[in-house]
Amino acid sequence: MNRFLEKLRNNELALGQMVLDLFSPGIGPMLAACDLDFVIYDMEHGRCDIGLAAEMLASCRGTGITPMVRVPDVEAAPLSRMLDLGAEGVMVPRVETRAQMERIVAELKYPPAGKRGVAMGLAHDLYRPGGAAYLSRMNEETAVIVIVETVRAFENLEEIVSVPGLDVAWMGHYDLTTSMGIPAQFEHPRFLDAMERLVSVCRKYNVAAGFLPPTPADAAHWIRTGFRAISLGSDVGVFMGGIRSFRNAVTGTAPA
Repeated sequence: MNRFLEKLRNNELALGQMVLDLFSPGIGPMLAACDLDFVIYDMEHGRCDIGLAAEMLASCRGTGITPMVRVPDVEAAPLSRMLDLGAEGVMVPRVETRAQMERIVAELKYPPAGKRGVAMGLAHDLYRPGGAAYLSRMNEETAVIVIVETVRAFENLEEIVSVPGLDVAWMGHYDLTTSMGIPAQFEHPRFLDAMERLVSVCRKYNVAAGFLPPTPADAAHWIRTGFRAISLGSDVGVFMGGIRSFRNAVTGTAPA
């Protein structure tokens, strides 16, 4: 079973991390060893291409963590290619309409639920071809995540979140505040209203709200608010924060 989806469907908190830069084959297993539920490899920003993504996904096999991929764009067709490489979920940025949302679900689900192409005996099934039961099971165990990160997306929020097959609507906070004309103003009332609205709409349609809070205090706050899919910062932020804290503890001073 997809551990990430199992947590969400049991109305539990799913914790993981977004990997933006540190694409070592060890990063997924290390996160698994820290008892995280998921890892998302980001192809939208930075240097991760499809070959590197395939390597990262393979490194997670047998660890228990749910490996997923953030594709570069909503038009990055076919989205299902990441699933054939072994991803157990796909995150799609810049989703703004119901039509886009419906197309995303269709591309990530096998018929009759969608139109995903069928190729057996590859990485996704560990080179052991299955039959009709496998296709049905994969439809249930493939996580569909979309990032809502523009004013237009929030104008169409209910139309997007109500599409059957969506598992997580993820807040894209930097892009949304930029789209609002208040870049990086995360205490602005308009942004805070959007966060609360996302949780409310997700609850209405039994979809999890997702977010990447930068600090433990932020994470605790937004979990209390109702977010259930949480990235514990990013690989870059957590690594650099840990080094800074270690350095400060050793030297007794903050870096210049």
